[in-house]
Amino acid sequence: MKTARAWRLRVRDMLITSGSRQRPHLRRPIWIIVLVCLVTIFLIGAYIYPPGSSAACYIFSSSGCTVHEQLPPVPSRELTDEETASQVVIREILKTTPIQSKNPKIAFMFLTPGPLPFEKLWDIFFHGHEDRFSVYVHSSKETPVHVSRYFSGRDIRSEKVVWGKISMVDAERRLLANALKDPDNQQFVLLSDSCIPVHNFDFVYNYLMFTNVSFIDCFVDPGPHGGGRYSEHMLPEVESKDFRKGSQWFTMKRQHAIIVMADSLYYTKFRLYCKPNMDGRNCYADEHYLPTFFHMIDPAGIASWSVTYVDWSEGKWHPRSYRAQDVTYELFKNITSIDYSLHVTSDDKREVLIKPCMWNGMQRPCHLFARKFYPEALDKLIHIFSNYTTF
Repeated sequence: MKTARAWRLRVRDMLITSGSRQRPHLRRPIWIIVLVCLVTIFLIGAYIYPPGSSAACYIFSSSGCTVHEQLPPVPSRELTDEETASQVVIREILKTTPIQSKNPKIAFMFLTPGPLPFEKLWDIFFHGHEDRFSVYVHSSKETPVHVSRYFSGRDIRSEKVVWGKISMVDAERRLLANALKDPDNQQFVLLSDSCIPVHNFDFVYNYLMFTNVSFIDCFVDPGPHGGGRYSEHMLPEVESKDFRKGSQWFTMKRQHAIIVMADSLYYTKFRLYCKPNMDGRNCYADEHYLPTFFHMIDPAGIASWSVTYVDWSEGKWHPRSYRAQDVTYELFKNITSIDYSLHVTSDDKREVLIKPCMWNGMQRPCHLFARKFYPEALDKLIHIFSNYTTF
């Protein structure tokens, strides 16, 4: 009897114990399901309605918190008829898909007062790539006698060019107009008589053809040699906040070259109000027109640095010029290894502006060409260029 009773008590205790353990087991899935549902609802809501002012936006929003930034900006003023017409034309050109050439070429446009002392060097650079480039020469003072077959017969109708005046921009536009006649020209490079290549042709061709930006130097200089040159006569179309500075030596994709030729409004503003001795200021259109223009119409479409290396470290009105004894293997190596752009403001702060040279999302060497070199350096340049194997 006692044994049977003890056995029944143990069985009852086991059932009670078993039952007490089963209750939470039955309830746990319900709480988990409820919790998962709440979290799911929160995530969906945060994704659809991301909070624009909190860190959660960057976690949940696939657009990176740019929903409000994508809204059309409210115009600060009513546009003039000329501005409206200009913006319509520019917008349509930018929207139009460029015609794909079966034989895309680079147009090399030389802006020179006379002879081209480095034709023999350029002849080496061009040799073997005859179907991938074209040459145009604008000589403002005397027609050069060419020594390279690639330059013979490539002179265009030229006009007098005065340093610092709008005639410099006019010559650039004249070169662009002639180069645009060839539908195969897809990239346009502006070069001077003192420019040389620092990479081989294939490197230059691939660098320019396989990116979708124009290399137009553009930066903010609040000093007297930058923003200090701005004239309020440019209002209302060009405001002081949009005034930019940059080197004139550009490379430009075809789409942008067409826009330059189509522009009349902004070009006229710089022709009339950006010139030496304008209201006590010395404004040079070749340093300000294109940087300001493209900053205003297509800032994302330019790389904001020039692929032509120039050394301004001496702090003079003109950049450093290289003589024969300066031309060394190390000079080429130093120029071709630079992978950041550098600008120095002209105000009292002398602020150094450094920006990595990003090519298709990768930091790459900035420069394809270099200037200024004296004619006496030709033989050494040919020797080093021909043997510089790390292009």
